[in-house]
Amino acid sequence: MRRKSAETRERMIDAAYTLFYRSGFSRTGVDAVAEAAGVTKRTLYQHFPSKDALIEAVLERQHHLALERTRRWADKLSGDPAQIVATLFDQLAQWAQEKEWKGSGFTRAAFEFADMPGHPARGAARRHKDALEAHLAGKFSRLDPKTAASVARQLMLLLEGCQSLVLVHGDLRYIDSARDAALTLVQNLKPQTRSLEGGA
Repeated sequence: MRRKSAETRERMIDAAYTLFYRSGFSRTGVDAVAEAAGVTKRTLYQHFPSKDALIEAVLERQHHLALERTRRWADKLSGDPAQIVATLFDQLAQWAQEKEWKGSGFTRAAFEFADMPGHPARGAARRHKDALEAHLAGKFSRLDPKTAASVARQLMLLLEGCQSLVLVHGDLRYIDSARDAALTLVQNLKPQTRSLEGGA
């Protein structure tokens, strides 16, 4: 029984994220989520006492999934900073070309609830972006511990900024421009080892 309940909860989270990402967090009602998940609204509220609680659960699950994907991908990278940065933006360009791409769900959530600083979605977005920035800083810390945090923050600005402008203009060339700026940013960083992971 407990396993079935957990499966139902996961199904609701999956359905909610799909609808939230497609139509927006504010515009998607719990009725639509329940219908997409194949459950009654009463069942949904048995698992999530409010829509805000559902949004928080969705973003928390997506945070762990997205961070794990980023870590698996980034941990395979080695070599000079320019190679890592170029690959990072190439991956972003590939993602942005997907038919249903609408930018980062965490960024969109933060914007939708911009007038509600205490909303769980704002906290989830902040934790996710902080974790990504910290991971980038870790990748560059073996090059220059003194500048790693600053470089990571500037890369986050370029990553977030180009995604927003691609959404505004529908022009993927903003990612190319951000890549060029990022390459300029890291061009003076010199690896102290042959690999950012410290390998031989």
